[in-house]
Amino acid sequence: QVQLVESGGGLVQAGESLRLSCVASGSIFKIGVMGWYRQAPGKQRELVATITHGGDTYYRDSVQGRFTVSRDNDKNTVYLQMNSLKTEETGGYYCNASILQTLGFRWDNYWGQGTQVTVSS
Repeated sequence: QVQLVESGGGLVQAGESLRLSCVASGSIFKIGVMGWYRQAPGKQRELVATITHGGDTYYRDSVQGRFTVSRDNDKNTVYLQMNSLKTEETGGYYCNASILQTLGFRWDNYWGQGTQVTVSS
């Protein structure tokens, strides 16, 4: 089994920063793309940023220049550094990863349980 566990959420004021972490554990042979999604109350989950095993990144336009996604392949961990946070970025932040399990024959998509980020004005 594979598990993704996020941490680092919390309550901050607008303009402040947070750093999220997500650790993948279990019977992992290789991890492909890892990413962060967020979901505001009453809204659909949306992609925030992704990073490939080789370090290529993608950001949604609204976070470009403020958020940085990174990963440590040795630790099966992905990070999201969020600077200059805005109130509208309040929501649950979810880690996602494409993982090939040990002795597995296909890549499967996994989600973490989420960590809450609340940005106050």
